[in-house]
Amino acid sequence: MSFTPTDYDPYDFANRRHIGPSPSEMAEMLKVVGVPSLDALIDETVPRAIRQAAPLSWPPMTEHELHDKLREVQKKNAVMTSLIGQGYYGTATPPAIQRNVLENPAWYTAYTPYQPEIAQGRLEALLNYQTMVADLTGLPVANASLLDESTAAAEAMMMAERSAKSKARAFFVDLNLHPQTVAVLETRAAPFGIEIVKGQPDELVPDAVFGAIFQYPGTYGHVRDFTDYIAMLHEAGAIAVVATDLLALCLLKEPGAMGADIAVGSAQRFGVPMGFGGPHAAFMSCRDSLKRTMPGRIVGVSIDARGNKAYRLSLQTREQHIRREKATSNVCTAQALLAVIASFYAVFHGPKGLRAIAERVHLNAVRVRDALVAAGADVAPQAFFDTITVRVGVGQQGIMAAARQHGINLRKVGEGRVGISIDELTDEDVLVRLLDSFGIKTVPPMGQTLGFPAEMLRETDYLTHPVFHMNRAESEMMRYMRRLSDRDLALDRAMIPLGSCTMKLNAAAEMAPLTWHRYNSLHPFVPADQAGGYAEMIEDLTAKLCEITGYDAFSMQPNSGAQGEYAGLMTIAAYHRARGDAQRDICLIPVSAHGTNPASAAMAGMKVVVVKSAPNGDVDLEDFADKAAQAGDRLAACMITYPSTHGVFEETVKEICAITHRHGGQVYMDGANMNALVGLVKPGECGSDVSHLNLHKTFAIPHGGGGPGMGPIGVKAHLAPYLPGHVETDGKPGAVSAAPYGSASILLISWAYCLMMGGEGLAQATRVAILNANYIAARLKSEYPILFMGNRGRVAHECILDTRPFAEVGVTVDDIAKRLIDNGFHAPTMSWPVAGTLMVEPTESETKAEIDRFITAMLAIREEVRDVAEGRIAAEDSPLHHAPHTVEDLVAGWDRKYSREQGCFPPGAFRVDKYWPPVGRVDNVYGDRNLVCTCPPVADWAAE
Repeated sequence: MSFTPTDYDPYDFANRRHIGPSPSEMAEMLKVVGVPSLDALIDETVPRAIRQAAPLSWPPMTEHELHDKLREVQKKNAVMTSLIGQGYYGTATPPAIQRNVLENPAWYTAYTPYQPEIAQGRLEALLNYQTMVADLTGLPVANASLLDESTAAAEAMMMAERSAKSKARAFFVDLNLHPQTVAVLETRAAPFGIEIVKGQPDELVPDAVFGAIFQYPGTYGHVRDFTDYIAMLHEAGAIAVVATDLLALCLLKEPGAMGADIAVGSAQRFGVPMGFGGPHAAFMSCRDSLKRTMPGRIVGVSIDARGNKAYRLSLQTREQHIRREKATSNVCTAQALLAVIASFYAVFHGPKGLRAIAERVHLNAVRVRDALVAAGADVAPQAFFDTITVRVGVGQQGIMAAARQHGINLRKVGEGRVGISIDELTDEDVLVRLLDSFGIKTVPPMGQTLGFPAEMLRETDYLTHPVFHMNRAESEMMRYMRRLSDRDLALDRAMIPLGSCTMKLNAAAEMAPLTWHRYNSLHPFVPADQAGGYAEMIEDLTAKLCEITGYDAFSMQPNSGAQGEYAGLMTIAAYHRARGDAQRDICLIPVSAHGTNPASAAMAGMKVVVVKSAPNGDVDLEDFADKAAQAGDRLAACMITYPSTHGVFEETVKEICAITHRHGGQVYMDGANMNALVGLVKPGECGSDVSHLNLHKTFAIPHGGGGPGMGPIGVKAHLAPYLPGHVETDGKPGAVSAAPYGSASILLISWAYCLMMGGEGLAQATRVAILNANYIAARLKSEYPILFMGNRGRVAHECILDTRPFAEVGVTVDDIAKRLIDNGFHAPTMSWPVAGTLMVEPTESETKAEIDRFITAMLAIREEVRDVAEGRIAAEDSPLHHAPHTVEDLVAGWDRKYSREQGCFPPGAFRVDKYWPPVGRVDNVYGDRNLVCTCPPVADWAAE
């Protein structure tokens, strides 16, 4: 008997682990689609005129080869004790939270909680976060997180501009603000004609500004009471913003007690590693009268169909997808996963634990101050929480070098001072090494003397809700985190077929390095020679993204997709100004473009002109050409999404680019649908000048329940000089995020994805994503009309199912979405880009079995719609109307006109492993009319 070795490669990550359908399953799917091969399908789907000539070049790695490489690269990161401060601090992530949340796919693979019935766990954790922020800042309303402290400050400035009674056009910026925040404020203010007035608080002229922002404690450590300044602002009809620190507020008088209107900051030091800049959850809170102007997402409390308490996202009509160019913010991605971690940190420690940590940090800072003063040093400020500066004159470089010899990074402040910020991880060993750097051999004992006036002590309680007082035994904490995660439906349970959102596999091998010490413990402003591993990773990822896209340079700074759009348009605007074309301010945006585009254009100071769609969903070329000609020398840019948000590869994309260039504009190609392009089409070769890439979509960073995200921008060479700068690196203007490389630590995920897939694997992933979408379209088109298709009857990586005709018999798209929950699925994207439709994107990671289960569910739902249409049951009596069904429905008295079996176990649902939503259909109107966005009163909680 002859021996024939197998050709099966168990280490082929792309085809055995990441891509769902097996070769034999693909063959079956291709038969249904009606093409002989995958290549033939691609030929019918992707226009030949834009196909890239050369394949992507690099070979794949196995999982173990990847980890070997990442271990070698991380050795080039020198992890020292960074006492730099400036908004980033050492913190201890409780292992129970690291293992049960940060490393748990039930938490990190979930989508934004737009479908509240399947997101009650996440929503509760985010409500805890909002309660924590509201309590600590002393302001009653908080949102569910923003991107970082600097962008939160910029959002607060715009919120103040909208809300102030003052008609002034200037905004006062405290010189004690973190420098990176000042830079982002300047970037954001410019397109709106807002003058930034910088000065010390005593230099504030309230009548001359619509608002002011103060740092508390200041970037150099100052603790001062802003009550009088805030009162003067209010007298002038202006808004007061305080950028603050949650740990400090466990000890210090809160902004709300000073009369602040808005508070912002970062929750990073609540258990989230520095990660070379992120991701970290920013926070914002405000007084009640400003709540409807607050950007971002707010978790609120409502009721379900049975009157039970249920959480949901509130005030959603403020979302930029709906308001488009009238949006006041382009906040899309939040930092939900990091907000969840910070909220669990507060639950884990409780108010007593947080107070103890804050006291220890402060009293250690006092010890350092006392030792330096005793040695004759000039130390400032007199009142501080955790940060001091020491005047060392010409010895600055020597002191900083001595500290580095002791494994400590200090902050360079001006030309003659060094800054020291004490944090949670500062222990006796750190104090010994720190003081030895100044030639001081004795560490003073821990005392009880405050480093700020006693009248600045906090007098109010915080975190009084029972959730912050639960038994903190690890067994109880573990069970609480498990209970919340069990209430949710994430990718670890089922396919999430959201069009445009690309909910693909986030492989364990890609995620593991995030918790490695040499990656997650670096301060973003360490000297460059301590971040060699990050530099190598970013350089190689940039090179690969340039090869994938056809662009010449990338900025990794934007820390969300919407931020990437904004940064790309600001880059275009800077290019026009440099050429003397400052009058170029019109941006053409087709109806079929991505939903955040108009809001981003408005934020960049551009005037949006909407271009029609042709009946087949393409951009109306004649209308586009007419409006480009009308704009003339005012044309700044066009924003197109390719393939279009309608899920179609348009044949005219090169012509659109040529028309734009003919009139002197630049082409922004939104990268939201890059999952249909990688390895097949390079945007930079189609005529596009700039794109952002949603790394949290196409390049495998998980959505994390609504964030983190990264949206780096690629540009052609002529735009490269105008990419965002940063005060801590090149000193150039245009910063859009707090850290030079945004949420740098999660770039590791996308790099790992590219390395394991290899160039050929990435192209195959794109092909299979297109196959999966066309397979769904082929299976469902007889029951659900496919709204848009290409010229040869194919869709791209997603398809739009037209459910609008069902409304005629009383069945809404909401009914279908909620019924899918009974089948164990997250709904596709609802009512966008076309109201009353479902946009489905299966991605390449879903197996044929899971896709077939989804198709089975959709066909069963169609039969239930037919029952209504043909009069066998009224719409209001059907399972569609009562969905989703809970265990409470199952066990309660049953008087419905369909069986329990049909209601609770529809086709496609698992029997043994069925997902049961914890609440019935949530009442959105009730939630908006009765907005509650912190933990319910103790009496309500106790009753429940």
